[in-house]
Amino acid sequence: MPKLRQARVSDHGTIVECVQRWWGDSRTPEQARELSLLLPKLFLQFFSGTSLVLQDDADITAFLIGFYAADNDKETYIHFVGVDPQLRGQGTARSLYAAFFQRAAEAGRQEVRAITSPSNTGSIAFHRAMGFALEAGDREVGGLPIHSDYDGPGQDRVCFYRKIAP
Repeated sequence: MPKLRQARVSDHGTIVECVQRWWGDSRTPEQARELSLLLPKLFLQFFSGTSLVLQDDADITAFLIGFYAADNDKETYIHFVGVDPQLRGQGTARSLYAAFFQRAAEAGRQEVRAITSPSNTGSIAFHRAMGFALEAGDREVGGLPIHSDYDGPGQDRVCFYRKIAP
């Protein structure tokens, strides 16, 4: 049975390898490698205390990289979540989010934010099911509020927020 624990800096190489392997079914090897670049080691050097890993006896089976805002004491942000494809659809990501919400609320945080690509319909549906609201954007596409060029030219995003109990 996998156990939830705080992430460690030493998890970085394994998490990068997991991203490249787990997303290999939906992306080319080059695209999966590029996706793993969203997780430089600094996220675990500076935010391991707010990030979570689910691990069985042998391997990491899921992870959540998240952090608390440095500029205010209310917000948190979930940066990246990965779940072994064999565990998807079983509530694994939901349990990681719930654990993050609980820890953040215990730390006095009141809001969680996240973003995704407008084409990532699975992520959009998941966040909505988890109680996230869509933040108004500068335009709409198919009824979806879009933040144009959020991560640079042509890198549009959908932004989510959710209140959590303090």
